[in-house]
Amino acid sequence: MTKLTPKEEEVMEFIWQMGRCTPRQIWQQYDEPRPHINTIATSVQALEKKGYITHEAAGRGYVYSPLIEAEEYGKAKLPTFVQRYFGNSYMRLVSAFVREEQVTEAELLQFLADLNRGKQGE
Repeated sequence: MTKLTPKEEEVMEFIWQMGRCTPRQIWQQYDEPRPHINTIATSVQALEKKGYITHEAAGRGYVYSPLIEAEEYGKAKLPTFVQRYFGNSYMRLVSAFVREEQVTEAELLQFLADLNRGKQGE
């Protein structure tokens, strides 16, 4: 999966939220001051070249839709994120979620029980 620039990632987030959209519809999602519409169009073209989105003709323009789901992108970025911010330790990441009360102890125990049941069923 080709790496996205921060601007491309931002545009991709809007595309994931809307599903199908035009560059103008993406532009309308931005708060003021909005980037120039040509900046959005350039990002959309780059996303298509990188294989993240596709288009279909609609009137005089194009409607774009994602080829890659947000979760798939997130999974691909996770190893780099963990390496960069958690010393390549997934346990440190999980510990941070627990400390910040994003995940409860009960949820972790349930996950482990589900994981063990899955392994026994293999």
